Amino acid sequence: EVQLVESGGGLVQPGGSLTLSCAASGFTFSNYAMSWVRQAPGKGLEWVSSISPRGVTTTYTPSVKGRFTISRDNAKNTLYLQLNSLKTEDTAMYYCAKTSDRDYASRGQGTQVTVSS
Repeated sequence: EVQLVESGGGLVQPGGSLTLSCAASGFTFSNYAMSWVRQAPGKGLEWVSSISPRGVTTTYTPSVKGRFTISRDNAKNTLYLQLNSLKTEDTAMYYCAKTSDRDYASRGQGTQVTVSS
């Protein structure tokens, strides 16, 4: 059974930083591209970033490029998202998921990021 457990969210002031983690189990993590997606209150899921199976290729939505960094540790079956220079519009529930899953169906329970002064 695929299990993804996100952690690391919290309340941070604008301009602050957070590091999100996603612990994966139930599948061969190193074989899959992984993604972070987010959902702001009252809005749909928004793709944020993806990383290739071995971490060679990364992609970002334009609004976070240069501020967020996706990475992975295949030895630890863990996906990361470093969030820097946070803005109020980054407030959302953040989820990790297998990139290949339709509608990111494999995503976990999420971790809340709130950016507010």
